[in-house]
Amino acid sequence: MAYDLQDLLKAMVDNGGSDLHLHVGVPPALRIAGKIVQVQGPPLTPADTEAMAKTIMPAMQNERLARDGGCDFGFMHGTEGRRFRANIFRSKDALGLVLRLITNKLYSLDQLRLPNKIKSLLRRSSGLILVACPTGFGKSTTLAAMIDWINNNEAGHIITLEEPIEFIHSPQKCIISQREVLTDVPTFEEGIRSALRQDPDVILVGEMRDLETMSAAVTAAETGHLVLASLHTTGAGRTVDRIIDAFPDDAREQIRTQLASSLLAVISQVLLKTKEGKRVAAFEIMIRTDAIAAKIRAKKTYLISSDIETGVARGMRTLDSDLLNLFKQGDVDEIEVMTYCQDVEAMKARLKLHGGTVN
Repeated sequence: MAYDLQDLLKAMVDNGGSDLHLHVGVPPALRIAGKIVQVQGPPLTPADTEAMAKTIMPAMQNERLARDGGCDFGFMHGTEGRRFRANIFRSKDALGLVLRLITNKLYSLDQLRLPNKIKSLLRRSSGLILVACPTGFGKSTTLAAMIDWINNNEAGHIITLEEPIEFIHSPQKCIISQREVLTDVPTFEEGIRSALRQDPDVILVGEMRDLETMSAAVTAAETGHLVLASLHTTGAGRTVDRIIDAFPDDAREQIRTQLASSLLAVISQVLLKTKEGKRVAAFEIMIRTDAIAAKIRAKKTYLISSDIETGVARGMRTLDSDLLNLFKQGDVDEIEVMTYCQDVEAMKARLKLHGGTVN
């Protein structure tokens, strides 16, 4: 039996799946509501995955796959023009594929449950806003919502640097230039440097993954541009430390000073399954204050969490407080809360006060 990739992608869409897994030795599998579900049928062969990869992989990605053992790109597929993000990788001398459905829907900041203070930060003419979470926890959706809000409420030039491009933005009040790393520009770092010569107001950096990109992004934020970026970290303090630790010892004092002055906010998020089987994000939100800036300069980022706890009036929230609110509203069950909370014992006590039965 030969599998048809278009049929598999259609099955993912029709069944509300988020990802399609194609691995040699097992049948195709879909991720539905967070769980892997295998398709009925024979195991995939190396010839199957090779053939499927060829139908979607741009020729320019062949060299990267051969050199690095993997590549990422976006593609359109099917008569409905659905957009997908692909990762193709080598495993045991064969190709594996993971294809993610990119939703066409842009969520608003209100739908994502982000506070109005974020909107005021998005009006700023310069500074750095970071969205931090592990892969697959919704940071692309949050960043896209921010770009969409700016696009509909401000006038300016937005440049996005993504690998690959996921959400397609149509110009509203803003001019938007979306550039794909490895297709339109060689690296994130070069994309930022060239963006500075393109009269931008806002620069989106899809991922700050290395020292050069971090340095370029912070410099752009300091020199009159609003920079939105993501990192694979969790928590405000750890996110700040991740950037500082990427720099050599003799440059860390300078980057601390730069972050203390340019960082506007750190938004950390996790993605939970609702009782209805949908997905909802819970957030930790840190908004820079003079006290937080002083802690960054003084190498006391481990104390930032206390500022977040007392900063509710400024639009801040802790992850655990947001998880508890979702439970109290009846959106998620206590198992989901306990899976993602930061202080397990304190959360058990708080849940019991609100009808929880967790032991």
